[in-house]
Amino acid sequence: MTPLTPLYNPPISLPKLHVRPNAELLVRRAHVRDVPRLYEIINYYAARGDMLPKTMDQLYSRVRSLNVAVADGEVVGCAGLHITWADLAEVVSVAVHPDVQGKGLGRHLVEPLIEEARELGIPTIFALTLQVGFFSHMGFREIPKIHLPHKIWQDCKTCFKQELCDEIAMIREVG
Repeated sequence: MTPLTPLYNPPISLPKLHVRPNAELLVRRAHVRDVPRLYEIINYYAARGDMLPKTMDQLYSRVRSLNVAVADGEVVGCAGLHITWADLAEVVSVAVHPDVQGKGLGRHLVEPLIEEARELGIPTIFALTLQVGFFSHMGFREIPKIHLPHKIWQDCKTCFKQELCDEIAMIREVG
């Protein structure tokens, strides 16, 4: 069976940011006007094989579950929390513009999601990722994918990597 080609036009490069090195970082809920930039950032990494691509349709339909990092008025990163069941949520679409990587933005994006899961009474979060080091530093640990409930595989049904998935399952208890 040949995997399907994703229906997106991945950016090969990203526009240079106009962000001051000491710019204040704000993490907030995504707005619909942020979707084109989220599309660029996420699919830049998808084109490199670092994460799964997202279509504009997927991003617009999930915008309410995404947070963005903003510096000097520009969206520079994103991350989301997708609730999969009463006791489980997934951290999704963690991406930071390469011009501002290495400054802790990923952590600033994921920490509020962990707190949100705690406030919602969700005891466990997980990620399917290729960025094992980042998630390990955030307190996640690797587990066999088979240990995740069948319910989480909804998105996998339409994924072009379905039969050749190389993502690592990682979980974290949130208390």
